[in-house]
Amino acid sequence: MGCGHKDDKASLSSSQRASFSHQSHQPPSAAASKEVWKKGGRMFSILLAVHLVLLACTLVSSGAFEKIAVHDYDVFFLLTIMMLIVIVWIIFYLASTSRCPDAILCKDSHAGPIWLRGGLILFAIFSLVMDVFKIGYYSSFYSCLSAIKIIYPIVQAIFVVVQTYFLWTSAKDCVHVHLNVTRCGLMLTLTTNLAVWMSAVTDESVHKAHSKLKKNATEEIFRWLLKVGMRSSSAEECNCNSQICQLFKNGYFWLYPFNIEYSLFASAMVYVMWKNVGRFIDHHSHPIHRLKFRLFRRTFFVRIVLGLIILVSGLGVLILYEVQVNSSTESSKKRQALTMYYIFNIVCLGLMSLVCIGGSVIYRFDKRDMDRHKNPTRTLDVALLMGAALGQYAISYYSIVAIVASTPRDTISALNLTYALLMIAQHTFQNIFIIEGLHRQPPKEDHKHSSHQKDLYGLTFVNINAVSLRMPDSGSTLAPSAASGTEATHPSDLVRSLTVPKKMNWRRRCLREISMFLLLSNIILWIMPAFGARPQFDNDTELNFYGDSMWPAIVDICLPFGIFYRMHAVASLLEVYIMS
Repeated sequence: MGCGHKDDKASLSSSQRASFSHQSHQPPSAAASKEVWKKGGRMFSILLAVHLVLLACTLVSSGAFEKIAVHDYDVFFLLTIMMLIVIVWIIFYLASTSRCPDAILCKDSHAGPIWLRGGLILFAIFSLVMDVFKIGYYSSFYSCLSAIKIIYPIVQAIFVVVQTYFLWTSAKDCVHVHLNVTRCGLMLTLTTNLAVWMSAVTDESVHKAHSKLKKNATEEIFRWLLKVGMRSSSAEECNCNSQICQLFKNGYFWLYPFNIEYSLFASAMVYVMWKNVGRFIDHHSHPIHRLKFRLFRRTFFVRIVLGLIILVSGLGVLILYEVQVNSSTESSKKRQALTMYYIFNIVCLGLMSLVCIGGSVIYRFDKRDMDRHKNPTRTLDVALLMGAALGQYAISYYSIVAIVASTPRDTISALNLTYALLMIAQHTFQNIFIIEGLHRQPPKEDHKHSSHQKDLYGLTFVNINAVSLRMPDSGSTLAPSAASGTEATHPSDLVRSLTVPKKMNWRRRCLREISMFLLLSNIILWIMPAFGARPQFDNDTELNFYGDSMWPAIVDICLPFGIFYRMHAVASLLEVYIMS
């Protein structure tokens, strides 16, 4: 497939590509036909993605149960094939498509911001470490395993490296050649990341379920439960008695949350690239905002210090929770750990809710214009925030129903009910605050004032009455001013010019403080459930009300969305912080 094949943009001449204004001068019939073909190409790639997602979902969910004749190595075989195809397409894109003449006429300045790509690289590094641990774990007893279990982490490591480089260099591209191939390739990449995410979530859930069964049952009962219920990993049927083998096993399960977040981050960036295929951007009507990241400039440090205190306190609560709940069988220590966990989260969620309400009130008085330009990145951010919040909403509402309908009610139940209600409120208020911030125009630079105002701003003290005495009345004749081309300044205008920037700076400082506090709080609320602090499995109220099969299934389905919500909120709040 050569570069001469331009799909639905083949009729564009080089002079037309140089200026994007030619689209408005095209005949309506030509523009309509191109739009129809654009939608047709998108629809074909969407159908491809839907079928692949359904196939992967079917295999992954079937491979998690013992009675279904689908094994985990069948899932690994499908994922390996999908990743190899994506690797081949990415190499083709980098070597051929992106190097064609007029392939990339413009770039989306909002796509792939530096903090998102930086987070992707961080998660990619941990994913590579996880793959190394997997290779070491499966290599410890390769004689009793299928070869695909060792091949899969090797291919996944190559896939992570190639995809990370691809997204780092090409996330902002608006491609105008090989449109249909690029759309299908991007959708295949997105589908592969979602399939890997589903496999990782399922594998982690099965592992935690087996760990809980082993802690609460004898070895004979555990083996019987495996026969009638969920499938064990085929690696567990082999002997892993050496210390290095146990280290590899525990290591890669602890690193699963990073691999899960990597897949979701990559999926979001690939989706934006897919939306930008064939897109023209007029930078005159859609200006590029050069944002400067200054972490501690113009801040009061109050909420930053408070956020750091919450972050450190949360790490302490997480360590104590892991020790008292997962490593101890005494019910009293379990209740103490649950009480401590709920009190910390209630305080944290309450503060976050109040801060979000305060930030939304400040936005009501913000004079900045709303950014109404087309922005696929912002649209995706809002959709992911609203969609991922549904997972935590579902868990909270299930908990509320179980607590209200159950008897008797104790202190743990009261704390759990308060925790569930605050979780709903905090998600709602935080979404409102983030969406408000994402739709605001960046502030103008403070140095863009007239020379007369600059001189006045530089004074340590300004006597407004003295200045007004030197200013002529509005009705008087200003020959010198008129000759020099300078407009007369009214005293009220002068006062306004001196006071408004201070008010704006005060608002911006508060918004920056709020954004940083929420960012640090969301980090600890992501770390706690991602690394084992999950009271939904340790609190008996919901488990007794919904049963041993329904409630774990609800949590396993909804909790990954709640964890992803926290990580995506961190990225969005960082953008709101820089935009403030």
